[in-house]
This record gives sequence, C-alpha cells and structure tokens, in this order.
Amino acid sequence: MDIELIKTFLEVKDSRHFGKAAENLYLTQAAVSSRIRQLEQYFGVQLFVRNRNNIQLTPAGERLVSHAETMLKTLRMAKQDVALTTEQLTQISLAGTPNTWDTYIHDAISKIYARHPNLSLVAEIQSREQITRHLLERTLDVAILFDPPKVDELKLEHLHTFELVPVSTFSAEVENPEEVKRYIMVDWGTNFNSWHAKALKDIATPSVRTSTARIALDLILQCGGSTYLPDVIVESYIEQKMLYRLDDLPTFSRELFVAYHKENENADKLHEIRKMLGKEEPEAPSILTP
Repeated sequence: MDIELIKTFLEVKDSRHFGKAAENLYLTQAAVSSRIRQLEQYFGVQLFVRNRNNIQLTPAGERLVSHAETMLKTLRMAKQDVALTTEQLTQISLAGTPNTWDTYIHDAISKIYARHPNLSLVAEIQSREQITRHLLERTLDVAILFDPPKVDELKLEHLHTFELVPVSTFSAEVENPEEVKRYIMVDWGTNFNSWHAKALKDIATPSVRTSTARIALDLILQCGGSTYLPDVIVESYIEQKMLYRLDDLPTFSRELFVAYHKENENADKLHEIRKMLGKEEPEAPSILTP
C-alpha cells in the first residue's frame, strides 16, 4: 500500500474538509479525493460520510485511525533506526503527557542527552491514551505520566512525588475557596480532578482551563490569577514575592511514574535510562516564557 494514501486519510480526518486537506498536502482536491477512493477500494468500506462542508468518519474510518497513526509512526521509527550512524548504536523513544514535561522531563532529559552522546533519543508529548497504545504496540520505549495504565504487559515504577500547592499573585490571606481570585484550573490528571471536585467544590468557576502548567504560570504572572502548581516550580517565585502561597487551602500530593513494556528489546539501555530518571530529582525548571 502507498503510504501517501494513509497520510492523506489522516489529513482529511484532521481537517474534515477535502479542500483544506488538499491545501495542506499541496495537492489538488481531485488528487485527494482519488487517494481516498483508492483507500476505500483497498479496504472495501466507506471511510468518510461526504456531506457538504461536513466530512465525517464512518465507523470503519474511526477504526482505521489508530492503525494509520501506528503505521506512520512505525515507518518514521524504521527510517530513523536505519539512518543511525555507527556511533549511535541504540535508539530510545520517550514520551510524556504535557504536564510531566513541564514539571519533570524537561530537566531529566537534559541529563540523559548530556550523559549519553551515543544514544539516539526520540522525545515526544502524547496523550495518556496514545502513550498506553504505543507502549503496548512497542513503538514507544518508555513513558512518564501521572496516571499510569494498569495493564499486565506494562511495568510501572514510582519516580517522584510532587506537592501541588495553591498559589496566587494576589494576597495570601484567603480563608476559603470562594475568595480565590481569577482561578485557573490545571488538569493534573484523574486523581487530582476527583479530589478537586470534592475538596474545592466552592471555588470560583475557573477563568481558564488548561492541560499545561506552562500556560497557567505564564497567565497568572502576566495577568494576575491563582492556580495549583508543583512546589518545585513555584518555590523561586514565592521567594521573589512574585507569587503567594495560599496556606489556608489544601495541597495535593501527585505521584509520577515511569512505564515501559516488560518485553522491550532495549531492556539493558532502558535500565540505565530508568535509573537516571529516578536517581536524581530534577532541578526546578524555569518555564516562564521570557
């Protein structure tokens, strides 16, 4: 099968429009339509419901998405592996959810990069669902995340525990959640969200909801506001009196895990990587955009 057909399918899926997909792929709309027809003929099913300005995936198309993404990822990894130089003997792929990069991986990966110059490293940000699928398919070597998948094929190890603390650019004297000003809700995972709904049920409706600590920190420092951030990030800002810790509100302990497949072919190299990830706590990352 021509891999360009798969690329075209995914582009149409993302854009939901044949014309926009054609622009993004630098093709004519007729060429895009032709590729999709070829793919539908190959599988013997209809992949899209073609309504005017409303292209939707059929159930068969929905099932094809994960296979198509895996095919492209596997091809990229194969290309990278074949292209490794004689000095780069091993390739390791590492992924984390957005907030694990902001709070932990950013610094840890710098140590790996500095100490293993012969290692070819692939580092990505992925959703929890993508991480689980790619670990099971063994197209991903190691992942760092807050809510690890409990799957028999995967090995989980505790890395670190962060204390998520309430901070604000306004006064630290807040006696109850209702007094919190311009609250930004950061998605720190399922456990945090469940706790938050019970412990802070009276808190003001969030002005912003985001999946990344970087966005929340930037916003409150530039525009004012309150949010929950890891102690490792906020300590320096509190010392400089750029942020105030809201001591009257509860904190939340968030555990961080490393996950990998039990039968990973790079077991020896992964052992070194896991040891390095867990042995040293990362320094507080500076995630404020200048």
